[in-house]
Amino acid sequence: MAKILIVEDEKKMQDIIVTYMQRGGHTCFTADDGVDALMILKNNPMDLLILDIMLPHIDGFSVCRMAREMSNMPIIILTVKSEECDKLKGYEYGADDYVTKPFSPKVLLAKVNALFRRASYGQTDGLNIGKISIIPSSHKVFVDGREIALTHKEYELLYLFLMNPGQIFSRGQLLNRIWGYDFEGTTRTVDTHIKTLRQKLGSEGKHIVTLIRSGYKFEVKA
Repeated sequence: MAKILIVEDEKKMQDIIVTYMQRGGHTCFTADDGVDALMILKNNPMDLLILDIMLPHIDGFSVCRMAREMSNMPIIILTVKSEECDKLKGYEYGADDYVTKPFSPKVLLAKVNALFRRASYGQTDGLNIGKISIIPSSHKVFVDGREIALTHKEYELLYLFLMNPGQIFSRGQLLNRIWGYDFEGTTRTVDTHIKTLRQKLGSEGKHIVTLIRSGYKFEVKA
């Protein structure tokens, strides 16, 4: 179904992840360190990246940041670190989900499949509001005719807003709709992604309105 790069230096763990991803019908590529991971990504476009943080040579946070510069593919961070600051750092670098060890490989596979389902759900040929244009089939986003690069989660947020202009979404609703009910982070993750999304949209970011104690909405003025 999809090509997945698994970056994990612990061989036993790597084998377990590969086994479950293959059971799910996915094709797996593996790397033992950050250097090899970046080389693979440079030469082989992937559909999703499963990335350990504690890696030789280049840490996973750095790999995440550089991988995001190459592609808007979903990135799942896999690590023993569970502190909120580490999770927020991962999301700031472009990660879409965060799984803390020890974990269930079945749950990991479910998260992978959920990311793919959400990426393809409800796609149309094109969506245009104001100066913003989205092509769901390719996940391309344009502002005033200029293509902008969004992470997977930033794209999903923007798509949800444009499909529901004027609708108010609480932070909890956005977590459930975009990250899933089993997400391990906090509502601060939503605020971080909204902030970067607004910045990337430039002047059009003004349409994403913050409602105190309520959440966010995409406001289109006549």
